[in-house]
Amino acid sequence: MIDALTEAFVRVQGWMFDRLVQPPLLALGLGSHLEMAFDGIQFFLAGVLQIGVAYLLLRPLEAWRPVEVWPDRRAVRVDVLYSLLDRLGIIPLAVFALLAPLFAAIDGWLRLHDIIPPQLEDFLPALETRPLLCFLVYLLVLDFAEYWRHRLSHVLRWWWALHAIHHSQRRMTLWTDSRNHLLEDLIGGFWFASIALLIGVPPGQFIGLLLVVKTVENLAHVNARLSFGSRGESLLVSPRYHRWHHALELPAGDRYRHGCNFAVLLPVWDQLFGTQYRGQELPRCGLAGDPLPPDAASSGFWRQQRQGLQAFAAALWSRDSAADGQREGTHAR
Repeated sequence: MIDALTEAFVRVQGWMFDRLVQPPLLALGLGSHLEMAFDGIQFFLAGVLQIGVAYLLLRPLEAWRPVEVWPDRRAVRVDVLYSLLDRLGIIPLAVFALLAPLFAAIDGWLRLHDIIPPQLEDFLPALETRPLLCFLVYLLVLDFAEYWRHRLSHVLRWWWALHAIHHSQRRMTLWTDSRNHLLEDLIGGFWFASIALLIGVPPGQFIGLLLVVKTVENLAHVNARLSFGSRGESLLVSPRYHRWHHALELPAGDRYRHGCNFAVLLPVWDQLFGTQYRGQELPRCGLAGDPLPPDAASSGFWRQQRQGLQAFAAALWSRDSAADGQREGTHAR
């Protein structure tokens, strides 16, 4: 069964490359980009599969055991557009494609001068012969990096101005994960791809790692009464665990002034760095007040992008834009 699916995937990828992608690239004199284009098709098809699997598995769960029921789902529709832009690889793959030649040039210069930068396999030689273990170690390193990227997006005022678009959604669904300002997507894509390239992640594994992260993020945002239990939630971020990250009223205490439960995959990072909250309730979600106007929760895609840029510019011009952010008027208020 798996072999048949893999063969079908490869055939579709080959057909798309031969018929739809290769001819225009050659006609435009862009033959040097064929390898990256072939990988891009793989990423696109994997994104289509990921969206399909997420919808088929998680949408019934939302209908079966919803946390909230809304007669009007128009506010959710814009998140579907965000998901298509993100999951089909338009932004993350573009960033990876732009960075890969740069890192290759830097690596070539260093090697020319007998400077060989160490990669993960240099510290753990056993990874070279154990691809699954190598994949898991890459995932661990990238998840650690994602925790700090996510936490910084709540601490730095200019970054929070963009990230607030994500938190403005009051109706959490499986689509909410991709609800991000395009500029923040570029920053996040640069962050993820840079770490991946620095530790030596090959393009094929990069796609697999990104799909694992995105699938778990879909699950974490699902509108369903789903908990993994006390032990399970110490191993993997659950919808209830992550819902507290989106809570309209965050837990009391100075340790939570920027938010809680920043982990993307593994809650252990929140536990280690003092940002974990294990509330059993299912709080209301959304953003209360600044830096976005009240209609950001239900406005359209382009309006949200404009509102995010306006908040971003205001944060940059403010005197304390680089401060660690006493985030007055955020969802933590």
